[in-house]
Amino acid sequence: MKQTYPLPVHHSWPVYERERFFELGQLHGCDTLDPIPDIVDVAATGQRRLTRLGHWDCDLSDNSLTWSDEVYDIFGIRRGAAVTRDESVALYGEESRAAMEKLRAYAIRHRRGFTLDVEIKPAQAARRWMRLIAAPVCRDDQVVRLHGLKFIVPDRD
Repeated sequence: MKQTYPLPVHHSWPVYERERFFELGQLHGCDTLDPIPDIVDVAATGQRRLTRLGHWDCDLSDNSLTWSDEVYDIFGIRRGAAVTRDESVALYGEESRAAMEKLRAYAIRHRRGFTLDVEIKPAQAARRWMRLIAAPVCRDDQVVRLHGLKFIVPDRD
């Protein structure tokens, strides 16, 4: 029997709750708001590993991206390749891209983080679901960057 996954995660959260949503430890802890099958089990049993967990950063002054090697792997792009935001966003499914852009604009305007499950079409792999966690980086009262985590959501389909 195939395991079913809960509805996609899609929510915005205030920056002061960053620790609750963003810290890597929360992804593995049992007290997370939206446990992910198999990832919570990793913490309890140590039998499986969360793979392809990547860090990313987007400088809002020019939309330049900085990715860890794992993000390149998630998107099926050669590690270290120069990738523009437009090129990476083009790899999102249409509905996922629209939801992400809406939450991104809201995050920048209201200085909020967000968590969203998105469907992506990697350059050299099958479609898959990825969890995107984003938090704003502020200078004074201005959001200057977004940064966060991206990882494959296991057993999402």
